[in-house]
Amino acid sequence: MSTENIADQELARDLFAGRKSRSKLSVLLDFARRKPLGAAGGLILLLFVCLAIFAPAIDRYDPLETDPFNALQGPSWEHYLGTDNFGRDMYSRIINGAILSMYVGIAATAMGAIVGSILGLSSAFFRGWVDLLLQRWLDVMFIFPGLILALTIVTVLQGSELLYTFGFGSFYWGNLNVIVFAIAIPIVPGTARVIRSVALAVMSTQYMDASVAVGARPMRRIFRHLMPNCAALFIVYSTAQIGSVILTESSLTFLGIGVAPEIASWGRMLSVEGMRYFEAHPYLAIFPGIAISAAVFGTNLFGDALRDVLDPRLRGSERR
Repeated sequence: MSTENIADQELARDLFAGRKSRSKLSVLLDFARRKPLGAAGGLILLLFVCLAIFAPAIDRYDPLETDPFNALQGPSWEHYLGTDNFGRDMYSRIINGAILSMYVGIAATAMGAIVGSILGLSSAFFRGWVDLLLQRWLDVMFIFPGLILALTIVTVLQGSELLYTFGFGSFYWGNLNVIVFAIAIPIVPGTARVIRSVALAVMSTQYMDASVAVGARPMRRIFRHLMPNCAALFIVYSTAQIGSVILTESSLTFLGIGVAPEIASWGRMLSVEGMRYFEAHPYLAIFPGIAISAAVFGTNLFGDALRDVLDPRLRGSERR
């Protein structure tokens, strides 16, 4: 085994399990030293999360406030990124757009990854007819491209009485949670397949056989042995999915079936104002496009670095 693989194993144990002899700061610094691109991606992702949290404190103008007399103004000291066709400040709208993108990215990824992991673990643990039924259902899900499936779900559920049935009375939150649900569904099959493959390998290990021999109950075997050994890949796969979710949300909004028109969204800024006025005012498309690209690029870099560190198949040995 190479020195680099040994170092990755030690870093993985520090990141995932933690060591009392090393501080969290030293572990993060070691991760940044060994995976500089991954650390840069993590910083980009952290920056967008901070923008989403502190957006009301750092934006200069109300993102919904219109000013027709200052419409389509280029970047200046008064409006850092210019104004759109309604005179709304682009800087404030892009910052507030991070709220929507981070919420949808994290919420949809968490929902889809958790449901998919439960299905994958159940399929690997129970086998038999449970595995057969779940895998055939996942095969059907794989037939539909993710964006097409999300488009269908959003189209069916938008304006549905189900929003009010489940307590989503507000149009903004109801519509947004429909988008979260629609994007989360296509994540489920891929997550289930990935977690199932790892869980099947864990089920064939000797310590799982030993747990059966000593009479461990099924729930103890799942929560004490199976889930912890699949958690590293769950973290890696979930992190890598956030960028795809942000891109899917932007695509839905770009197609005109995303959030409400008055809500600041990177996809809507790129599709409506950006396409309509691109030739005369290209900054209307450039700045939202940079925001989307940076968010997706950062999450992909961070996810790849976590995969290199935590995935035992890429470290050249199995986790102990």
